[in-house]
Amino acid sequence: MIKEIVANIKTDDLDILFRMDSGYFDENIIQTIESFNCKYLIKAKAYSTLTNEVTDSQIPFTYGEEGRETMELFTKLNTWHKKRRFVVSRVLKPENERVQLSFLPGAEYQYFSFVTNTDLRSERVVITYEKRGNAENYIKEAKYDMYVGHLILKSFWANEAVFQMMMLSYNIFLLFKFDFLTPAEYRQQIKTFRLKYVFLAGKIIKTARSVIMKICKNYPYQEVYETVWTGRY
Repeated sequence: MIKEIVANIKTDDLDILFRMDSGYFDENIIQTIESFNCKYLIKAKAYSTLTNEVTDSQIPFTYGEEGRETMELFTKLNTWHKKRRFVVSRVLKPENERVQLSFLPGAEYQYFSFVTNTDLRSERVVITYEKRGNAENYIKEAKYDMYVGHLILKSFWANEAVFQMMMLSYNIFLLFKFDFLTPAEYRQQIKTFRLKYVFLAGKIIKTARSVIMKICKNYPYQEVYETVWTGRY
C-alpha cells in the first residue's frame, strides 16, 4: 500500500507524511516509509519496553504553550534494529480515577506515545496527530454514504478501479461543498445533502423555452436550494 501511494503521488517537490494509528506500529512498515525518504507519525503501542521508560518519575515532562505535557526520547524496542525518536504526551486522569492510591510511578496520568522522523517539536507532534481525528469522519462518510467498503466484483483489480472512482467522486464532492456552500452546509454528510438537494418533493415543468423544477410549496430548504443551484450557476 505504501509503495503504491508513493508511486502515484511522489514528486521531487512534494513531502509525504504518513500519519497512522497504532495498527501500523511496526518496524517493517516504518522501514518501508524510510526507504522512500518520506516522513511518518505513528501512534505507538504500549509495549513494556516503552512504558517502563516513559512512566519513570525521574523523566522530566515539559509543559507546552498549548497545555500539553510532553517529552521525547530516542530508544530501540526489543525486536527493533535501531533507535528512533519517540514523543510522549501525558494527560492527568479524571479526579475520580485518581482517588485510589497506587504504588506505581506516574499512575495518575494517561500516556500516549508516538514514533516519528519529523522535525516537529514535541508538542506539535501531538497536535499534528490529533488532527487525524477528523479523518475518521471522512472515512465513515465514504464508507457508509459512498459504500466504499463493499466489494461488488470478483476481481481484486476491478474492485480497486471501482474504489478509485468512488474516492475521486467523493473528493470532487468535498471540493464542491468547500467552494459553494456555507460552513454550516459544508459539515453535512452526503446522505443529508442528497435528501435536501437531490431527492426533492417537486415536479419538472416544460415550457416553450425552458425546463423548470417546481419545488413543493412546503419544502423546508427552498431558500438554501435556490441559493446553491440557482444563484451560483
